[in-house]
Amino acid sequence: MSTKVSDHILERLRAWGVEQVFGYPGDGINGLLAAWGRADDQPRFIQSRHEEMSAFEAVGYAKFSGRIGVCVATSGPGAIHLLNGLYDAKLDHVPVLAIVGQTNRTAMGGSYQQEVDLHTLYKDVASEFVETVTVPEQLPNVLDRAIRTAYARRCPTALIIPGDVQELDYSPPSHEFKMVPSSLGMSDYTATPSDEALRRAADVLNEGDKVAVLVGQGAASAVVEVQEIAELLGAGVAKALLGKDVLSDELPYVTGPIGLLGSRPSYEMMRDCDTLLTIGSSFPYTQFLPDFGKARGVQIDIDPHMIGMRYPYEVNLVGDAKATLQRLIPLLKADRSGREWYDTVCANVRRWHETMERRAGLSADPINPEYVARALDPLLPDNAILTSDSGSVANWYARHITMRPGMRGSLSGTLATMGPGVPYAIGAKFAHPDRPVVALVGDGAMQMNGLAEMITAAKYQDRWSDPRLVVGVWNNRDLNQVTWEMRAMEGAPSFLPSQEIPDVRYAAFARSLGLTGIRVEKPEEVEAAWRAALKADGPAVVEFLTDPAVPPIPPHATWEQMEATAASILKGDADRGSMMKQGLKAKVQEFLPGRGKQ
Repeated sequence: MSTKVSDHILERLRAWGVEQVFGYPGDGINGLLAAWGRADDQPRFIQSRHEEMSAFEAVGYAKFSGRIGVCVATSGPGAIHLLNGLYDAKLDHVPVLAIVGQTNRTAMGGSYQQEVDLHTLYKDVASEFVETVTVPEQLPNVLDRAIRTAYARRCPTALIIPGDVQELDYSPPSHEFKMVPSSLGMSDYTATPSDEALRRAADVLNEGDKVAVLVGQGAASAVVEVQEIAELLGAGVAKALLGKDVLSDELPYVTGPIGLLGSRPSYEMMRDCDTLLTIGSSFPYTQFLPDFGKARGVQIDIDPHMIGMRYPYEVNLVGDAKATLQRLIPLLKADRSGREWYDTVCANVRRWHETMERRAGLSADPINPEYVARALDPLLPDNAILTSDSGSVANWYARHITMRPGMRGSLSGTLATMGPGVPYAIGAKFAHPDRPVVALVGDGAMQMNGLAEMITAAKYQDRWSDPRLVVGVWNNRDLNQVTWEMRAMEGAPSFLPSQEIPDVRYAAFARSLGLTGIRVEKPEEVEAAWRAALKADGPAVVEFLTDPAVPPIPPHATWEQMEATAASILKGDADRGSMMKQGLKAKVQEFLPGRGKQ
């Protein structure tokens, strides 16, 4: 039996070490599906409920495995559905390959059913490499190049394969003019800056008295070096949300997240520092960085296209974080004058932890959403993987989850799209089937994507050696983050037709699938519910009825934001009474000198 193009594609994916492909079937990829049948489902076809979820699952797999995520979809509508997840990969710099079908070559240009100009459609999201395969001899080169490009540029790439091409007999490129042969694999490589650039960076850092470090996901391979340089410089370390799992939050100088979802000590450190060292982060919110001209800056990033952005850095070091820090550290002076700055940073961190504990302990109607995250924190296994959806739940993930060594966590950092929490968790389970995964999800995102993907979790739970996949749902019947943004940024009251959502029985839905489902209506039930879910012998949904009036207060509430929120109250916000009470209670905790009952 001859080898078809579709057979060769799967064979080449296996040769690259691809173990599973996340996808959804359709007649535009019938040739590939038939090849999967001939290949005994190798690599494994993981069926989602929707192509967008396939892309998110590929992103989650890539984020938590460090390997390329692969997704597949049919032509036309299936290919379109992949886009949101692929843009998530593009903006968070994650290697993902999309393989999509297309109508037969004989029908192209004829306004045929499901015919879409996919090359144009994908040219932005897969801007680094997108190619249409029209003859077998293009393979394996275009597939190899798509994978190498995805790894090298940390981006999504795409292959478009017409249905009739999938069915052609495969013939490799020959030793002839205008043929492009290919080979497997690529070596590891390390980029480092020049000696002269390192000396200039060391001069800036050595002259600083109040050094702040900001790390992102690009620093993940340099944990030891980041700790060493922070302790050498007497610096505090703030974390962009994509870098939340880079350093342990138990370190006394780690100030936690930065930005609107950030912490007060991170805000204070950036406000008061005289030197900024940014490692592997392109954190975009300039207003949370030092004032221009107040602090000198050094940036380290492996991507020369992303270097020198966000802040007027004095020295921009293009290189791998670990290798660059290893060469930079010997150039730094250890005999720094005093430790007042370091002691101040550590004191601010301790005070913030106390503030967060008090805020989580405040009463609410019926359950304080901050307490839900706070109660989970000490129960998390040391090898847990966490995913967070976008929305107000991301605030509680950022501020109340203590990352410890060995734990992992991520969310849609730059696109900040709704809906990836549960599919990310499924991708994580395929990346690490022996580890527990916990997804923190708002009710809006759960209705958007999470409910359907619990069907996927139920389908594949037997493939995971540790079957625990816990989904915590904050059920407040409100699209809460946008509600608070309307109040704080627009001075507008909550617009109920857009913000209020139905009260769905999430736990009951899980039980209908044969999974564990727990509904929590009282604060005293929260901890026991988390414990039960973490002990379950399969996927579990824990639904918490939380108070939408508890505000996700920024680390610094500007006068403009406070005035806008007050204006929304005066305009008749539907929840104005609870909002004033909860907001005042939460803000007061930042000014209390110590612990106490509220």
